[in-house]
Parts: sequence; C-alpha cells; structure tokens
Amino acid sequence: MLLQGFEMPEDDKNRTDFSNPPANLPPDPSLVRPEARELRGFRVYEGWLTPEEQAGLVTDLREILRKAPLFSPVTPSGAQMSVRMSSAGNFGWMSDAKGYRYAPHHPQGSAWPPIPPVLTALWGALVPQARPPETCLINYYGPEAKMGMHQDRDEGDLSQPVVSVSLGDEALFRIGNLERGGKTESLWLRSGDVVVMEGAARLRYHGVDRIAAGTSLLLKQPGRINLTMRVVTPSRVD
Repeated sequence: MLLQGFEMPEDDKNRTDFSNPPANLPPDPSLVRPEARELRGFRVYEGWLTPEEQAGLVTDLREILRKAPLFSPVTPSGAQMSVRMSSAGNFGWMSDAKGYRYAPHHPQGSAWPPIPPVLTALWGALVPQARPPETCLINYYGPEAKMGMHQDRDEGDLSQPVVSVSLGDEALFRIGNLERGGKTESLWLRSGDVVVMEGAARLRYHGVDRIAAGTSLLLKQPGRINLTMRVVTPSRVD
C-alpha cells in the first residue's frame, strides 16, 4: 500500500515502456544538460534528469521504501503533515512531539538505506565544492498535499547546499524571503527538474502550494516525489 504511488504507468501505444528500467543509471557524458536559470538565488535546472533516469530512480526508491516505509510526520503541535516521508543516507528527518530533528534510524528502528549512487553523482556534478550528502529526504505528495512556507535550518552546517529533485506530477513551488512574509515568486517544478539552494539563498523561505494531478506519466497514480539531499552534521574544525 505504501508503495502504490510509486508504480510505473501501464504500457500503451502513447507511452514509453519504463516498466523494468535499470536502477542506478550511470551518468551519460554525451548528454547535454540544461543550463540553470536563477530565481531569487535558487538555481533551477529544468529537465536535468532524462525520462530513463527518472524511471531508474523510481526503481531505486521502491527498494528503499521496502526497507524504510513512508510514514506520516506529526508537527510538535500535534498536527499531521499532508506529505508522507522517508529518508536514505546516514540520517533521516523526523518530526513529532519532541520537535524537528535528524535521527539515525527509521521510526520502526532500522537504519536508513544508502543514498542511490545516481543521486550522489548528481550532487557531485552540481555542487562539487560541497561535502558529500549525508541524507536524502523522500517526500511523497498526494494530489491534495502541500508544504507550508519554511526554512531548511535543522542542519548543523548551513554553509552546505540543499539539492532538490522533482519526480512525477508538477508542483507549484513558492520562493519567499530570508524573513517570513513579504512578496514571493512561484514557478512550476516538473518531473526531472533539479533545484540547488545555496549561499545567501540557502535560508530563503519556500514551500509547495499545490500539486497538478495527472501532469506526469512517471507514476501510476497522481502524486509527486521530492528528494532533497543535505549535509546534516557540523563541519569539523581542525
């Protein structure tokens, strides 16, 4: 049941058959990757991942979620979030009555599975100066899910970037300011898009207003997957 939204589309004459894609597709050096466009300091790479790479990544995610199933986080105030979550890497993001934090184990007690190599290769290509990612948050948005405006500031080294990957249905992504409130700008993120948040933009408020159900054939059912890679621990001072 938890993996239902990650099933591939059934074949028909108008669809490419990705029902059994290879996992962990290596980067293809012959591909011409898109240039970034910048919005409020966020670097947006439209269509960075090819359809084949997206399908292979969904295969990887199925395996991760067999070992670390999606769960529904609860805010410290007791409200249930509309997204379902899991993680890969050394840490996973948690939210409950104890607060927001990173933890080394899934709520069921198991260690988080490793980050897929295709994602660590993506990180190395886009932020080569950064420390290796220590976590990859997996957020699953159903058609009615959204994410309020927030900052990513639970990490121990805020000088390190956040790299975000969109899979599945389009999402209306809103970018705000370094302080809450004020004018914002929005853009639609589509399957295969990658966003890099770093530097002064690292602490900008951002959120997801809505999902445009049925705008992608990547998943069998309407919904969106968002993957965000991060560095969790403070930098070492020698």
